[in-house]
Amino acid sequence: MTEASSLRPRARDTGVAIAVAMGVMNVSTYGFQMIAARALGPREYGAFAALMNVTMIVGVLALGLQATAARRISSHPEGVGEIERAILRVTYRSAAMVGALLLVLSPVIALVLRLDSIVSAAVIGLAAVPLTIMGGQAGVLQGERRWLALAMVYVAAGVPRLVVGAAIVLWQPSELSAMVAVAVTALAPVLAGSIALRGTRLPRSSSPAPPGPSLLGEVARNSQALLAFFALGNVDVMVARNVLDGHDAGLYAAGLIMTKAVLFLPQFVVVVSFPAMSSVHERRRTLLRGLATVAGIGVAATVAAFLLPGLAMIFVGGSEYAEIESRLWLFAVLGTLLAMLQLLVYAVVAGQGRRSVYLPWAGVALVVGIGVLCRTPDTLLAVVVAVDALLLAVLVTVSLYLARSPVPAEDPTVMSEGV
Repeated sequence: MTEASSLRPRARDTGVAIAVAMGVMNVSTYGFQMIAARALGPREYGAFAALMNVTMIVGVLALGLQATAARRISSHPEGVGEIERAILRVTYRSAAMVGALLLVLSPVIALVLRLDSIVSAAVIGLAAVPLTIMGGQAGVLQGERRWLALAMVYVAAGVPRLVVGAAIVLWQPSELSAMVAVAVTALAPVLAGSIALRGTRLPRSSSPAPPGPSLLGEVARNSQALLAFFALGNVDVMVARNVLDGHDAGLYAAGLIMTKAVLFLPQFVVVVSFPAMSSVHERRRTLLRGLATVAGIGVAATVAAFLLPGLAMIFVGGSEYAEIESRLWLFAVLGTLLAMLQLLVYAVVAGQGRRSVYLPWAGVALVVGIGVLCRTPDTLLAVVVAVDALLLAVLVTVSLYLARSPVPAEDPTVMSEGV
C-alpha cells in the first residue's frame, strides 16, 4: 500500500467532528475569558487581555505551520512520510527559537504593556513553545485527513483551559496566575497530538522531501499573511493600554470579548472553504458564499446584542463592566468585520498570493496612527470599526477583481497574482 492510498480511508472520516470540536474549543476559551474577567476585575483583566493578545499574535507561527503542513501533505500525498518528518523538525526548532526570543524580549513586553511584573511577560515565552508545536501537529493531522485525531487536539486545546485554567484563576486571581493557567493547559493538545502521531509511522517514500529552504519560505509567507490579520485584530487593545487609563482599557478589553465571540462563531466557514479557495476556478463563488454566510452570522449576533444587551453583559463580565453595555452591539459589528477579513486572508494563503497581504498592514498602521489620538473607549472603537470597514471594502473589491476570470491552474503567474 502506498502512502497516498493510506490516506484515502481517513479522507472518508466525517468532518463534522472538526466543526463540533472547534465549537467546544471556542466555547471553552470564551468561558475561560469570561471567568477571568469576573475574577480579575477591569484593571487586572486589561493587563491579562493585553498579554493574551501578544500570545495570539505570536501564535500566527503555529497557524503558518499548520497551513503549510496541510497544504503540502494534501498536494503531495505520495511523499507524506517525508513531509511529516520535515514539518515536525521545523516545528520543534521554531518552537524553541520563538520561546527563547520571547523570554529575551520579556522586559520590552512588560514595558510596552505597562505591566507590574516582568514575570507575567516571561510566561508568554513558556506558553509559546507548546502552542507552536500544536500548530505543526495539527497541520500534519489535517493534511492526512485524520479528522477524529485532529478533533481531539482541538478539544484538548479548549476543555483543560476552561476547567484547569479557571480553577487556577479562581484560586489565585491575578494577571500572572491567568497566564500561568494558559501556559500549563497548552501542554494538553501537544500531548493529544503526540499520541495521535506516535500511533502512525509512515514509511519513507522514494519521493524526495521538499527542500528545507522552500518549506521554511512557505511557512514564513503563510505566517506573514496570518500575522497581518492577527495584528489588525489585536493591536487595538495594545493601543488602549497606552492611551486610556487602566479602568477604561479594561472596559475596552471586556467589550472585545464580544468581538472575539462573534469572530469565533463562523470559523467553520474558513475550514470548509479553504480547499475550494485553493482552486482558481472555485475561488470567486466560494468567497461570495463564504462572505455571505459569515455576514449573516455576524448580523444575527449584532441584532441579538442590540436587542438583549443585558443578557450579553452576562457573557462579557457582569455588572463591573456595565458602562459598555449600550455599545456591545458595536463590538459585535467589529467582530463581524474581522470574521469577514479572516476569510479573505485565508483566501490569500490558499492561493499563495503575495500582494494583498500588505493591505491589512496598512490597516494596522491606520489603527495605531489614529488610535493614539483617542482618549475614550468610544472613540477608539469608532476608529477601529471605520478602518476595518474600509479595509474590508478594498479587499473584497480587489479579491473579486482578481477572481473575475479563472486562470488555468498550470499558469505560473497564479501563485503571484492570487488574492
